[in-house]
Amino acid sequence: MSHAKLSRRAAVGSLATGAAGLATGFFTGVGARPSMAANEKLQIACVGVANRASANINGISSEAIVAVCDIDDVYLDRITGAQSSGKEKSTPILAEARRYHDYREMIDKEDGKVDAVVVSTADHHHVPASIRAIRKGIHVYCEKPLSHTVSEARLVTEEAKRMGVATQLGTQIHAGNNYRRVVEVIRSGAIGDVGEVHVWVGKGWGGGDRPVKSVKPPASLHWDLWLGPAAVRPFAPKVYHPAQWRRWWDFGNGTLGDMGCHYMDLPFWALNLNAPVQCKAEGPPVHPETCPTGLIVHYDFPSRGNMPPVHLTWYDGSMAPEEISGQKVPKSGVMFVGTEGMMFASYSSYRLYPENKFVGLEPPPESIPNSIGHYNEWLKACRDGSTTTCNFNYSGPLSETVLLGMAAYRTGKQLEWDTKNLVATNAPEASQFISKQYRAGWGIEE
Repeated sequence: MSHAKLSRRAAVGSLATGAAGLATGFFTGVGARPSMAANEKLQIACVGVANRASANINGISSEAIVAVCDIDDVYLDRITGAQSSGKEKSTPILAEARRYHDYREMIDKEDGKVDAVVVSTADHHHVPASIRAIRKGIHVYCEKPLSHTVSEARLVTEEAKRMGVATQLGTQIHAGNNYRRVVEVIRSGAIGDVGEVHVWVGKGWGGGDRPVKSVKPPASLHWDLWLGPAAVRPFAPKVYHPAQWRRWWDFGNGTLGDMGCHYMDLPFWALNLNAPVQCKAEGPPVHPETCPTGLIVHYDFPSRGNMPPVHLTWYDGSMAPEEISGQKVPKSGVMFVGTEGMMFASYSSYRLYPENKFVGLEPPPESIPNSIGHYNEWLKACRDGSTTTCNFNYSGPLSETVLLGMAAYRTGKQLEWDTKNLVATNAPEASQFISKQYRAGWGIEE
């Protein structure tokens, strides 16, 4: 839809220069510039079509998905109708969609034809794909975490703001009503001033050694494109693609990279957190190739207005707790510790402690509007320039904080963090984990 593309670009000067600020309500950042009439279907391209990508495609299936890209022909065949089997059976069949293996080619060729791009890849591709679309004025939905490194998150956030495009991070739980009610209760002061938060997930994405032997990739798998910006390494079955890449530094960031944006989202939102001033981590000895099977990360956040400093502790895998502040806890959740009590929160519910103190407590009036739906927020923003609740102005700093934990672990020091300059002032050696080098042909520099 080339006319929509022109209208987006024409509006850059008026809307992309607005300053983003921390919202007091339920979303953060300036709205995207309007793209098209409300009754037109968005023309969307999808990078990745299987597994998590399949759910994302279902979420936007009301629109016109006109181009798809994947490095695995098996997945492309299923989604375009050549096959209809396996877990993609319920996914809409996109028989007319234009097929690609390389998203660089797709974004270049579809420039002027698509309004938006959905990025559902391994983490190391998130920013190389997203930023190519953003710089062409194309709206972007990206899976979490926003990036593979801290510096990438900052870059793509700033570029999205500069171009005025509609963005949304794949933190789908943010749209749930329970998160809204938790935020309202915490901000009401029911448990007093919150200076301590515990966040944990029992999952353990890590461990393993680089395979000694490798085999030729299957004919359907475009292995070099899957590696993309990462260094070349031989293919090995059931080690990287499709499901194990989160274990490897070159492609993911373990359990923290996988789940941190989901679970840390809640304290970030409720407590108006942004960037920590200190970060340290503890876990097993650092492996040069793979992420740890268990990790504890300590973040210290400064005061924010009348809110006190916050110490947030993340736990995962083998180091996940069974008890927090005297309360037995399930395998995942968030515990807020305030001066007047505590709150345990999960995706779907919350509970206040000590229970006898809060019997009969009336929750505060609902002040945060319920979401129209995680995907619908983004689709609406693409159309009319409205603001999404997980736009990159909010989810960029969240992703930076999550990924800083892995940088601290790999550095082996408590990092004194200068967020303005993205520098650990006491540990210059951390820079190698804050940013990274891209393989030739995959760089994201202008």
